[in-house]
Amino acid sequence: MLLLAVAFIVAFVLLLYMVSPLISPKPLKLPGAHVVVTGGSSGIGKCIAIECYKQGAFITLIARDENKLLQTKKEIEKYCVNDKQVVLCISVDVSKDYEQVENVLKQAQEKLGPVDMLVNCAGTSVTGKFEDIEVNSFERLMAVNYLGSVYPSRAVIATMKERRMGRIVFVSSQAGQLGLFGYTAYSPTKFALRGLAEALQMEVKPYNVYVTVAYPPDTDTPGFAEESKTKPLETKLISETSSVCQAEQVARVIVKDAVQGNFNSSVGSDGYMLSILTSGMSPVTSITEGLQQVVCMGIFRIVGLFYLGSFDSIVRRCMMQREKSESADKTE
Repeated sequence: MLLLAVAFIVAFVLLLYMVSPLISPKPLKLPGAHVVVTGGSSGIGKCIAIECYKQGAFITLIARDENKLLQTKKEIEKYCVNDKQVVLCISVDVSKDYEQVENVLKQAQEKLGPVDMLVNCAGTSVTGKFEDIEVNSFERLMAVNYLGSVYPSRAVIATMKERRMGRIVFVSSQAGQLGLFGYTAYSPTKFALRGLAEALQMEVKPYNVYVTVAYPPDTDTPGFAEESKTKPLETKLISETSSVCQAEQVARVIVKDAVQGNFNSSVGSDGYMLSILTSGMSPVTSITEGLQQVVCMGIFRIVGLFYLGSFDSIVRRCMMQREKSESADKTE
């Protein structure tokens, strides 16, 4: 069995070596590139825009709140590396009207040139038990988190294919890799981005266009702070099993992976493990990445089972405490 396993790994490495020229993309050069960031007025989106601007890119920020956009524009401009750089602000809801999204992106390209990298970062969250969440919240989250990424991507993909270059980034979440208590409305919308990204990558790879799916963990952003106000106790306790990352750190990782053309982008050891565990049939962009997935999958599955067991234990304890409290209230 051992010899068979070794032979399999060797054959796998040789296969990847043979096709590696077809796998590894050339890095995108950010100096002078046009980067569009949706949801760019705050949080991870703003930090991604700053990171790209620091590297010499021209930035188009897209968000709904015009005042926030103008404030963010001033903040980003502090990091300019040359006097030719421009930050363009567009106030639009990317989840409502495709034609409007298409028109504003055409305007942005007329001013700053074709889009070299699109970062879909617009998103929102609702937490709560499945039966307590309003039905229209499921519809709203799917519109913002999923269609809000479909529309901008659809508006720029044809030009990217014509130019034989481009990057599209979908900012998902670790909740888009693992369904957790309290995220029945949120997780499906982030899982959907993975399916879109895999299918789209297969379509556009021959045109030298590469797709990246980012899976940030809990990140210190205004959105995370707002979400924490309504989290069920179970969700809070599960979230506390891992640390909260800084938006600047997450942005640096996402930009680096997008520039390199990596399909998966994760942060930290937990993120790395989840990316291995959920790799499935997702594309790889290096021999090392494919080999790591093959070698680590088994051991990470064992670790993952311990995590799942601890999460189930948290949910059971909370349920028992709640029932005990309700029983005590009835007897008073």
